[in-house]
Amino acid sequence: MKIEICLESIESVIAAEQGGADRVEFCADLFEGGTTPSLGAFKAARAHTTIAMNVMVRPRGGDFCYSDLEFEAMKEDARLFREAGADGIVFGILTPDGEIDMERSRQLIEIARPCSVTFHRAFDMSRDASRSLEKLIELGVDRVLTSGLEETVTEGLETLKSLIGQAGERIIVMPGCGITERNFTRIQEALGAKEYHVALDGTYESRMTYRPDHIYMGGMLRQTEFSLKHTDKGRVGTVVSHKGGR
Repeated sequence: MKIEICLESIESVIAAEQGGADRVEFCADLFEGGTTPSLGAFKAARAHTTIAMNVMVRPRGGDFCYSDLEFEAMKEDARLFREAGADGIVFGILTPDGEIDMERSRQLIEIARPCSVTFHRAFDMSRDASRSLEKLIELGVDRVLTSGLEETVTEGLETLKSLIGQAGERIIVMPGCGITERNFTRIQEALGAKEYHVALDGTYESRMTYRPDHIYMGGMLRQTEFSLKHTDKGRVGTVVSHKGGR
């Protein structure tokens, strides 16, 4: 079994490795569900760790139906991260009617190889889980990250069981969304998946001592500038300690 940690900072990559995780999914802006991180951040994280690192290629938040210019950027990002030493590329593209975009996915997979390829939770916004899974298998995708077309894995358990059975050895179905150290063992026992995707953050105080409270750097829906989130290596260690509990 493998544990993949979803994260968005260099410090978090280091913490995930120290906590015993098998792999990370490196993103930016997890508030938006994860977008493409900077190449500089990836290179710095790579320089300080040896953990397997898959990189999100997603040009913006929102839906998964991209313009020609957005897709051009995705292809370039996939090439850059492959050349910079990423272990895997993570993406997801849908057509306007909620089907897997086969042609664009093929192009990205060709660019990403020999890196592994993960189709992310765009899958959960597709029209039909079983049909979408077969399309990903046809494309040669290595794994699909999914909550079972529900808000969390707990709600999608029955669909996930069905998908894992349908997949067999043809593709890895990796449950993710809402898995924590508190429910991991129960989910693991219910599904018996080969890989799990978890986000295990801790909150850390900013080092700033001067804190003007009338200025914000983001939009109206925001968190304070003086509270930072990074992966909590202790929480990672707790989940990793339950591997093989099934």
